[in-house]
Amino acid sequence: MKHIITIQHTQSEQHLNGMIGSWTDWSLTDLGHRHAENIGRKLSAELNGQDWKIYCSDLTRAKQTAQPLARYMGLEVTYLEQLREHNIGEAVGKSKQWTKENGSAFGPFDPDARWFKGAETWREFWRRVTNLHREILADKAKNIILVSHGGTLAVWHQVWLGESVQESKFGPAGGVSFMSTGGTQQLNNLSYIED
Repeated sequence: MKHIITIQHTQSEQHLNGMIGSWTDWSLTDLGHRHAENIGRKLSAELNGQDWKIYCSDLTRAKQTAQPLARYMGLEVTYLEQLREHNIGEAVGKSKQWTKENGSAFGPFDPDARWFKGAETWREFWRRVTNLHREILADKAKNIILVSHGGTLAVWHQVWLGESVQESKFGPAGGVSFMSTGGTQQLNNLSYIED
C-alpha cells in the first residue's frame, strides 16, 4: 500500500497583493511562514518513525512550506518543476486585474483554450499532473509527501479519484490531504496550520 500526503503551500504574497501566482516566484508571508512551521512540527510528530520521501515544487512559496517539515523529519527535499502551478504564460508576473482585462479564461470552461500567449491549456496542465501521478505511483517509496500549489493539487486529487479533464476547485492555503492506495482519503485538513 502506498500513502501520499499532499500539502498546499501556505499563505504567500500573491494571496494579498492582487498579483497572479502561477509561475511567478512569490515568497510566503509572515503568517505563511508560521503556518508552514506549524505543519512541519505537527505532521512530523505524527509521522515519527516512518520512512517518508518529500517532493516539492521548485517555486519559493512551496519550498518555504516544505522546509520546516523536512527539517523536523531530517529529510532532503526533491524539487520538481512538474509540481509547479498551471503556467499561464504572458500573465505570469501580472496582476489579477490585468488577467481579467486581457485573458480569455472567463467564458465557458474549455480545456483546450490557451488563455494567454505561452500558457498551458488546462488539458496540457492536466496531462502534466497525470504523468507525474503515474511517476509517483511507480516510485518505490511507500510513503510520499507532495508540497505544491492549489491548482496542481486540485488536479492531483481529481486524477487520484480517476476523474477526467474538468474544472477544478482549489483547496485552501495550508491544506493537508491524506490518500492511500487502500482507498482512504481526507482532503484539505486545516488543523495543521493552527497554533
